[in-house]
Amino acid sequence: MSTTPGHSSVNYSALLPLVTAERLGSYLRASGGDVSDAFALYEWNMRAAASVMELTSMVEVLARNALDRELRHWAHQRRGGASWLDVAPLDQQGSADLQTARDRATRRGRRPEVHGRVIAELPLGFWRYLVESRYLTALWVPATHRAFPAGDPDLRSRQKDVAFRMQQLNFVRNRAAHHEPIHARDLSRDLQFAMDLAAWISPAAKSWVDATSSLPSIISSKP
Repeated sequence: MSTTPGHSSVNYSALLPLVTAERLGSYLRASGGDVSDAFALYEWNMRAAASVMELTSMVEVLARNALDRELRHWAHQRRGGASWLDVAPLDQQGSADLQTARDRATRRGRRPEVHGRVIAELPLGFWRYLVESRYLTALWVPATHRAFPAGDPDLRSRQKDVAFRMQQLNFVRNRAAHHEPIHARDLSRDLQFAMDLAAWISPAAKSWVDATSSLPSIISSKP
């Protein structure tokens, strides 16, 4: 590996104590101890993290709105028009996440609750757990599988496919958000997982992610 283009004037040895060898540990190991190469990889990792956040944000918006649409329909048909936020059989963690989202959306009751604001406050982790097997009979079979209409015709297989991909994207998103190393991770696989989910939601969703994501170019520029 070589020094990042345009950074030849940077004194990386002087910079090392400020970033710390501990933080650069995985980058130094991957670079054979070369400090400038380690920084080149570290800088690439920062760009990759930003691209991962972009990609997972797109998938999050697509998935949560598709799931919300189907849950609204389910609540209208099966629960007499009630909001699914009030009647979905969530577990303890799901209920806690929902309450936190409602508190944020209403500023702890200081403004009226608006459904869309609550949905926007629910984290990717909430939606990732909502498609897990724990909700197979309560929500997946009667409702949420329809958020991914182009998935596997077998609903159990579709659930496993969707849950695994959302789990993986939630994991890499969390690492990216916390500035953790992702340079050794197979980001091409994560990109494919995102494309799979988008394609299962709709052709338009897939086209949008494909046309917008910067991750392919980031992957190809890895030092």
